[in-house]
Amino acid sequence: MLVLVAPGQGAQAPGFLTPWLELPGAADRVAAWSDAIGLDLAHYGTQAGADEIRDTAVAQPLLVAAGLLSAAALGDISPGAVAGHSVGEITAAAFAGVLDDTAALTLVRKRGLAMADAATVTATGMSALLGGDPEVSVAHLEKLGLTAANVNGAGQIVAAGTLEQLAALSEDKPEGVRKVVALKVAGAFHTRHMAPAVDALAKAAADLTPADPRIPYVSNKDGQTVATGAEILQRLVGQVANPVRWDRCMETFKELGVTALLEVCPGGTLTGLAKRALPGVKTLALKTPDDLDAARELISAVPDSAAGAAGANA
Repeated sequence: MLVLVAPGQGAQAPGFLTPWLELPGAADRVAAWSDAIGLDLAHYGTQAGADEIRDTAVAQPLLVAAGLLSAAALGDISPGAVAGHSVGEITAAAFAGVLDDTAALTLVRKRGLAMADAATVTATGMSALLGGDPEVSVAHLEKLGLTAANVNGAGQIVAAGTLEQLAALSEDKPEGVRKVVALKVAGAFHTRHMAPAVDALAKAAADLTPADPRIPYVSNKDGQTVATGAEILQRLVGQVANPVRWDRCMETFKELGVTALLEVCPGGTLTGLAKRALPGVKTLALKTPDDLDAARELISAVPDSAAGAAGANA
C-alpha cells in the first residue's frame, strides 16, 4: 500500500519552487492560485530569501501550493492513505478530495495569517530534540515550561515555547538527547500560544463545504483515519493549538499495511522519519522534478496505486 504524505513548515528553502514552475502548465496554475489568495506564490517560491519565506503567512500557502503542484505532476494516482504534517494536513485534505485546490489554499492563507498574528503576542519558537527517550524528554520539557508540540516518532520530539524557554533547553538538554536544533519557524505552533488563531480559522472554515474523503485520511490529532469531511475540517481548526502526533500517524500506516511512502515537495523530513520508524517500507521524497521518474516507478510497483483520485483537483 502506498501512503502519500505532505511536509509541514520548516521544509521550505529559497528557490525550491523554481524547477517545478518549468513544468507544462505549472506557472499558469500557480498564477491562478496567487490571484485567488492575494499572494505572489511564484515570487516567494523562486526569488524570496530565507527570512521572507520563514514568515508564517507566506510559508504555509507556499508549502501547500508546492505539495499540490508536485502531486499533480505525478498524474492520476491512487494512494491507500494520505496524511500531512501540521500545515501539510491541508495539502492532504486536497489529495483526499475534502477540499479543492483553491479552497485548500484559501484556508491555508487565512491559517498562516492568523498564526502569524498569534505569534506576535510573545516571542516564541520551536526546536527539535534528536535522540533520547520520549517519556524522559516530555517530562523535562514540562519542567522547563515547554510543550512537546510535535511527537514525530523515530526518536524526534519538537519542543515549543518562548525563546527564553528554548534557550534554557539548549543549555539543559534532556538525558539522552544528542542535539537541540532550532527550526525555521516563527512561533510556538501547536501550543496554547496559538489559541487566538483557532477562532479566526474556525470562521474561515465556516465558509467552506467539505466533501467526505475519497482516500483514507490519517489525522495528526491521534493518528486515526477520519471518515467525514466535516470532522476533518473541525480537526484542522483545532490542530493549530494542539500537538502533532506523527508517531501515531506512522503507527496507523503500519496497521494499514504500508509498503511505500511518497513525500511531496519539498520532501525529505517525513521520509527521513519513515526510514527510521518504518523499516522495510520503501520511501521517496519529491524535491525537484528530477525525482518524478523514480516516484512513478515506486508507484507502479505498488498494487492498485497507479490510478485514482490524488491530484484530481489540480
